[in-house]
Amino acid sequence: MFTSPRIPFRDGHSIPQLGYGVWQVEDEVAADVVGQAFEAGYRHVDTARGYGNEAGVGQALRSADLPRDEIFVTSKVPNQDQGYDATLASFDATMADLGLEELDLYLIHWPAPSAGMSVGTWKALIELQEQGRIRSIGTSNFRIEDLIKLESETGVVPVLNQVELHPYFTQPELRRFHSAKGIVTESWSPLGQSGGELEDPVITQIADAHGATPAQVMIAWNLALGNVVIPKSVTPERIVANFASLELRLTEDEVAQISDLHKGEDGRRGKHPAEFAGHQGA
Repeated sequence: MFTSPRIPFRDGHSIPQLGYGVWQVEDEVAADVVGQAFEAGYRHVDTARGYGNEAGVGQALRSADLPRDEIFVTSKVPNQDQGYDATLASFDATMADLGLEELDLYLIHWPAPSAGMSVGTWKALIELQEQGRIRSIGTSNFRIEDLIKLESETGVVPVLNQVELHPYFTQPELRRFHSAKGIVTESWSPLGQSGGELEDPVITQIADAHGATPAQVMIAWNLALGNVVIPKSVTPERIVANFASLELRLTEDEVAQISDLHKGEDGRRGKHPAEFAGHQGA
């Protein structure tokens, strides 16, 4: 069985580049599908308090016949738990459900700028890291201005920012900022949406040329860009096929062709970080 390469963090830790996401996976299903992902070779699982499935993920972690240091677990602070004290309490609940003593990566799920609590939340993450309860801390869905605010207020830069990123929405400006700051880019919704990139002629032609699926091509494209990527599926065959994307090598020209599919804001499929302040989201 092959394994995912790891991407180094600025803090000395590292993350498996290909992970398994569980957004919109029901709690009672999570234990089974995460277990299947482990069997397929994944060693990185991405969950969140807002997904409502941390208990199911925790069950899979306990059932897995794998050493703890081989599994990388990410979770996130939901918007309703932002703020210093609320974040500390939310983290305790997350750890109880996951059944862990230490979390590999903890993210602020959304910047929620209208609430104005991201800095207090970030200070709580810094405190938890200093206590040794979290190895690495980062953000999700943060814009450049949101990242600048965290650094200016605390002096601490996230090691990773998880954002919507797929061939129709490649986030070039944000990725350049990440690179300049030593922030790892992680892609959620890497397969776009049904009826979109999976059926785009550029993607399907490249897939045909390699004897691969369109999903594998989009995952391989993300990997070629150096992004961490967390595809999600509850179908056993696709869980295995997505992990096999690690074996697919695209040419530089193919990577460029896929990157040229970028549609700017017209390609965005999820909520806009400047506007979203609700309780759900990737």
